[in-house]
Amino acid sequence: SEDEIVYIWETKIDGLAVELVYEDGKFAGASKRGDGYTGEDIHQQLKTIRSIPMGLLKRGGGASGPIPRRLEVRGEVFMDIKAFEALNKERERLGESPFANPRNAAAGSLRQLDPKVTASRPLDIFCYGVGVVEGVEFGRHGDLLDALRSWGFKVNPHIRVCSGVEEVILFHDEVESMRDDLPYEVDGIVAKVNDLALQDTLGALTRSPRWAFAYKFTPRQETTKVRAVEFGVGRTGAITPVAVMDPVRVGGVTIERATLHNQDEIDRKDIRAGDTVVVQRAGDVIPEVVTVVKDDRTGGERKIRMPERCPLCGAMVRKVGAIHYCTGGLSCPAQLKETIRHFTSKRAMDIDGLGEKNVSQFVDDGLIRDVGDIYYLRKEDLTGLERWGEKSVRNLLDAIRKSKRPTLIRLIYALGIRQVGEYTAGVLAEEFGSLDSLMEAGMDTLLDVRDIGLETARCIVDFFRERHNRDVIDKIKRAGVEFPVVDRKRTGRLSGKTFLFTGALASFSREEAKRLVEKEGGSVASAVSRKVDYVVAGRDPGMKYEKAREQGIKILTEDDFKALLELE
Repeated sequence: SEDEIVYIWETKIDGLAVELVYEDGKFAGASKRGDGYTGEDIHQQLKTIRSIPMGLLKRGGGASGPIPRRLEVRGEVFMDIKAFEALNKERERLGESPFANPRNAAAGSLRQLDPKVTASRPLDIFCYGVGVVEGVEFGRHGDLLDALRSWGFKVNPHIRVCSGVEEVILFHDEVESMRDDLPYEVDGIVAKVNDLALQDTLGALTRSPRWAFAYKFTPRQETTKVRAVEFGVGRTGAITPVAVMDPVRVGGVTIERATLHNQDEIDRKDIRAGDTVVVQRAGDVIPEVVTVVKDDRTGGERKIRMPERCPLCGAMVRKVGAIHYCTGGLSCPAQLKETIRHFTSKRAMDIDGLGEKNVSQFVDDGLIRDVGDIYYLRKEDLTGLERWGEKSVRNLLDAIRKSKRPTLIRLIYALGIRQVGEYTAGVLAEEFGSLDSLMEAGMDTLLDVRDIGLETARCIVDFFRERHNRDVIDKIKRAGVEFPVVDRKRTGRLSGKTFLFTGALASFSREEAKRLVEKEGGSVASAVSRKVDYVVAGRDPGMKYEKAREQGIKILTEDDFKALLELE
């Protein structure tokens, strides 16, 4: 029963998630979530945080056992409240804008190109989990935390093992009662199933594990007045109405702006410009309007309506579900950096050398105004730029040149059409056979395609209807990028077969192996299921290997896989 499941409960820190990598006990790299596909390398910045060990401590047996050959540690970088307030005072003294909250301060500190700036910021970290661990196994999450402490990592001291609902409620109330006394921001507690085998059985959804969940605290609230409403355009094109308010202190942080979420929420709460409103920080982080004090209305308040055109690029605005989106896609300034990072990512056009920092540099310097400009970069444009020597310029231009021969699936996926991920890109490539055919498809045609629903079809039609997007696609084509035309029926020696890879491959990377399978008409899964025909096991295979054996799925060695592809 549910009460028999043992959970580990921890305070939910308001910080920035990072991953630390150790090889043979030595710090080898670190990243934070980048574009959703590739993490952003920040190991030089994280090396400046004193509570991150540069080498794993060897404290003998105990829970930790031997030092892992490879260890990926997940943690939360944060800034304590007093340090945050001191930093803001110093920024104001220097005439700089203060950070909105400690999380933003931590995130801004890790985005600094110069690690010396990061080192000057009072950052700290709590480590709470692992990714890959080679050479050491754990039975329980509690053992894992003990090992992290033993190896020298800082682990949150407010942890409790709870086996029933009553214990959980007591721990929640205990932490909530002392939240104002904690030196850092917390907005609740987080539970993780203690049994790691059970965690693996429960698995994960697209964005979150099934074996963990949060129990939030009651948000703090205050009253203020809405003076105006502005419309922000996010990196995905989502247009968000933002209330500009009289400054008010909420939970120790001064807020002047609060999200109104979307038109449906505005209408439901009947929020108007000029209203007196109750505000809170959602999850103690993001300021939002909770309700309107209608007794204070004077009759001069103004209704709020979402714009019909993007306030930045003028493209048509389309409502999808509850959210209004700019359809400018490939050329909207608000979406540009994210669009470029997605377009150049490994699963898309695979242009190595255009990470977040370089993309920001090129956009800020005016070298790239849309993704088409990537293919018109010249040696003389890059030579002499900060951090760009002759070798790095040559490597980037070579990567751009190699990317001009994508598969149709990758080309469609790279465009960043809303609702079109890798799987859907594959469905569209198989059905239409060319980008030109897809661009001319109407709603009725798209709705006849398997797995294409109404919202996805509408997003595709809107994307290609927008003149800005067609202009950029023409620009890419004129630059010499091949727009492949393929047989609508996937053919090849692996046609109709699904593969899953586990463990380290010696002959090629996981991404290269995936491309080989796709080239031969097959597909690659990320989890063990009945749809998987073959599991290719490399060195040190993980739990997927054991699951596949239990389910009777055919196991291939790397040599078997190469033989199947006739690579030997």
